[in-house]
Amino acid sequence: MTKKKHIVAWFILGVSLGISLLLAIITTYNYTSTDAYCQSCHIHTKADESWPLSVHVNNESGVTVHCVDCHLPRKKGFHQWKSKVILGVKDLYSYITKDSASIDWESKQQLENAVKYIPNESCKECHTNLFPKNVTDDGVTAHLYYTEKEEVLNLQCISCHLDAGHAIPNYSHKKLTGIPGMNVTNKTLFTSPTVVQSFDSFTEQIPGTAVSFTMKAIPGGTFKMGSPEKESFRKEDEGPIREVTISPFYMAEIEVTWDQYWAFYSETYSEGRTSPELVYKNNSSNPDVDGISGPTPPFGFPDQGWGGVDRPAITMTYYAAETFCQWLSKKTGKIYRLPTEAEWEYAARGGTETPYFFEGNPKDFSSQGFWHKFFDPDTTVINRYVAYELNSKNKTKEPSQIAANPFGLKNMLGNVMEYCSDYYQPDAYAKTETKVKDPKGPASGEERVVRGGNYTLDASELRCAARDYTKHEKWLRTDPQQPKSIWWYSDIKGIGFRVVCEKESALSKTLNDSNTKY
Repeated sequence: MTKKKHIVAWFILGVSLGISLLLAIITTYNYTSTDAYCQSCHIHTKADESWPLSVHVNNESGVTVHCVDCHLPRKKGFHQWKSKVILGVKDLYSYITKDSASIDWESKQQLENAVKYIPNESCKECHTNLFPKNVTDDGVTAHLYYTEKEEVLNLQCISCHLDAGHAIPNYSHKKLTGIPGMNVTNKTLFTSPTVVQSFDSFTEQIPGTAVSFTMKAIPGGTFKMGSPEKESFRKEDEGPIREVTISPFYMAEIEVTWDQYWAFYSETYSEGRTSPELVYKNNSSNPDVDGISGPTPPFGFPDQGWGGVDRPAITMTYYAAETFCQWLSKKTGKIYRLPTEAEWEYAARGGTETPYFFEGNPKDFSSQGFWHKFFDPDTTVINRYVAYELNSKNKTKEPSQIAANPFGLKNMLGNVMEYCSDYYQPDAYAKTETKVKDPKGPASGEERVVRGGNYTLDASELRCAARDYTKHEKWLRTDPQQPKSIWWYSDIKGIGFRVVCEKESALSKTLNDSNTKY
């Protein structure tokens, strides 16, 4: 009997301890799931301030969506506990080791970062009906596309609703109305383009607008195109090295700005879609058309709320960039176009033969490699010339923040990728002679060359010889329109372009219909 009493006592004690432990765990879980507790560790002032302003709190229904509702998987179980522990450890580590004042909230709220911390199933758990009565026609189209392509394309709700949990000033995913920057009055409009009388740098004036921009005279010369086999981070498509001769030309000092692009948009934009085959029978500088049909309105603000004016215009397609060049050529009487890949690399190097146009080894600037897991790379030199992963704060920079290369060109590396007119082929260099003059690349292909890298990339990918190419379908992944836009990309922000002008056309004394408006 005594033995049985001991067993019963231990059983009761065990059950009591188990229940107490379970209650303690539940109480701890609930306490650590409150908004106040989350904010006690995060101490992100801007995050705390933007949450009550979002539609997840400030809405007509009176429902408040809490931190854990979005940042943890909604279905309870091991996966939720695992996510909670992982995020909790990260938050505690950051709380102890980092200065909250140094946290760049603008960078943290960008989509590329947000997708790491918002499980898509959390959105779907609450938003079970994607077609409520008040949804717009555009919303119906977008949600139909989402339901059809979610698993195939790995689509996420926050791709279109990034501001749902934290209010973001100037964020919008509705179709743009009006023309940004065009409501400024008392501007003096140019009546004629700049007349160029010698091969020197000049400031172009776009007739009918208040917009001007600097074109740098790039002297002709011969250079080694590509990278040597021993260059750090070299890729196969960067060789073999060729000796390339380039004729003199003009290149824009900076990438095409929003001021320039909105001027083009204001004169050419349309609600319809124009097929590229109807616009281009030859090439962008010699189209067999009488008028120019420009972009349709984009969804939201394509400047991402970072600001316009002289920041680079971004998210437009290659076709849109070529159409801009066509419009600019009509407006000025000169031949403006996109640079060839050879012209771009020649201009980027500025007469140098090193990995960058400035001193330094890519290994010293790059964050890749074992040692850089523990030691930050040396950014003293590269920070002067390049907007990239370590200094951009996840957005583009104005030209005034970047020093020019030896040819006087700014942001040739980093900031935004720039379109070249060449079709991309990985073995393009091997298919041409070792000595060539003014190469124009392959005669056909599916994707176009882009050069220079962008603000999100590591220094290893920003070398003068580094090559990349468009990913047309990938960059339109979340565009729900049918057919998809030929003007604006929905899934790439770090893409823009820079124009070149042919020397002979600039020095010509005859300006063809330069004052014509379209």
